[in-house]
Amino acid sequence: MAAADEYRLSSQDKLNIRVAEWQTVEGTFRDWSAVNGEYSVGPAGTLSVPFVGELPAAGKTTSEVAAAIGEALQRKLALSDRPEASVEMAQYRPFYISGEVQTPGQYPYVPELTVLKAISVAGGIRRNTNLRADRDLITAKGSHDVYADQRVRLIVKRARIEAELADKPTFEVPKEVADDPKLPGIVADEMAILTADQKKLKLRLQALDDLKKLLQSEIDSLQKKIVNQQRQVDLAKQQLSGIGSLAQKGLVVNTRVLNSQQTIADLEGQILDYDTAILTAKQAISKATQDAIDLENSQNAGLAADRQQTESDLNEAVLRLNTQKDLMAEAMDPALMPTGDNDQPNLLYALVRAVNGKTSEIDATEDTPVLPGDVIKVKLAPMTSQ
Repeated sequence: MAAADEYRLSSQDKLNIRVAEWQTVEGTFRDWSAVNGEYSVGPAGTLSVPFVGELPAAGKTTSEVAAAIGEALQRKLALSDRPEASVEMAQYRPFYISGEVQTPGQYPYVPELTVLKAISVAGGIRRNTNLRADRDLITAKGSHDVYADQRVRLIVKRARIEAELADKPTFEVPKEVADDPKLPGIVADEMAILTADQKKLKLRLQALDDLKKLLQSEIDSLQKKIVNQQRQVDLAKQQLSGIGSLAQKGLVVNTRVLNSQQTIADLEGQILDYDTAILTAKQAISKATQDAIDLENSQNAGLAADRQQTESDLNEAVLRLNTQKDLMAEAMDPALMPTGDNDQPNLLYALVRAVNGKTSEIDATEDTPVLPGDVIKVKLAPMTSQ
């Protein structure tokens, strides 16, 4: 990979995404903090970006993903100016190495990696000793148990997240882990999280609903006051009409006419104050309604991100679990045990690589380039005694 923009993305790649928008009317930049952050390409090859949704990323470059994000935001939000998205590699998906190396497993990928460099990262070629098989079996068994437990926990967590997204009060235990002896405790922990999250959301939504009801009651009260005030205005106007006739005949002083006019003006001013208060309350109701919508959207966006990360972690745990199974089988294979101190091992290398959804095994040498996601197999060839 000569440059980052030539690199084609795939599952487990992590990206730093930053979005900014030039607002022509205000002449200022707007930073999209709700979108900015680190994202992982999920097992399905997609990115889950707020306001954009599921965006295909597998097989694309970072510049292509950036352009797609900007176009999607402009289209979905009907923006006059297209936001500018910056997408950079935060972390390449790891590579894996198994077989005759000191420390098999998963390692972070770095550009210009070759088979020989990968073997060096894994501690070099494994020494053939009589105790190797027992030691490797114990190590692989311990790692296998850790990843098996992690897999169960992630599967139950995924079921809990899906229940939250569907607004269900509980979730069914996945059949694939139903026989695990630790399952009751894991399910109890996830159920506690589910209940707490739903209770928290319900209380916040209830508080906004109560506020809306209180404001509506205030509006109803103000409207009744307006009706009553209007009656007083009408009565005052009738009184003014009668006084005006008498004043024209000289039977009433003009002071009473002025006082009646002032009373009517004061009453009408209070009606205007009530109308203003009603408008303010209606605006507050609209804001509370929008806050409730934003709260639910934020909750769903967070759950979607958690589900994506859980899927990625689960995929990684399953891959590690399978690697440890292979290592356990290899450690128990008597054909791989050394036959004498003078035996010199010859090594064979192979790369297991997924291209366009198809996995193939490629013969390799020490100088063969390694790509992110590759699994390097280091095997013993038939040994020749000197």
